[in-house]
Amino acid sequence: MPKPENPVLLAIIGAAHGTRGEVRVKTHTADPLALGDYGLLYDEAGRSFEILEIRPAKTVVVVRFKGVNDRNAAEKLNGTALFIDRAQLPEELDEDEFYHEDLVGLEAVDLDGVVIGEITAVFDFGGGDLLELSTPGRKPYLIPFTQSAVPGIDLDTGRLVVDPVAAGLVADDDSDEPRP
Repeated sequence: MPKPENPVLLAIIGAAHGTRGEVRVKTHTADPLALGDYGLLYDEAGRSFEILEIRPAKTVVVVRFKGVNDRNAAEKLNGTALFIDRAQLPEELDEDEFYHEDLVGLEAVDLDGVVIGEITAVFDFGGGDLLELSTPGRKPYLIPFTQSAVPGIDLDTGRLVVDPVAAGLVADDDSDEPRP
């Protein structure tokens, strides 16, 4: 398979682990070990990576890729993002499940249905997912991706409901100062 036409980020390679060419990998899969179930993974340039071994290690997995046989080769991969094509992901999801990639481009509306902006990215910095909310004429906001801040998602209509108070976009009634 060539470079994915509709890439979905599955993992990011971290530091080398040991001397045999293994690397630490932060996955974006529900089950970190499932990374090995997707077949070939690709970097942004289209170079393919085949997983030979994968095992859990605290908050990451340790992976050995085909052709990466020593620490020097492993160190060169640090920071490499790994993708698959969107078509490789299962289409059948539970009612309350979705892919983060599906949130990008959704119209964000407040509780009254008034358009606030558009979701332009989803981030995971380790403390919980954040949505980037872009609004016309302003810098993007980062809002928490929690049930209270985002009480509704409707992929069919392309809308995501945001509670402006819970998301930190406006001051709540108990505070005299607006939130940044």
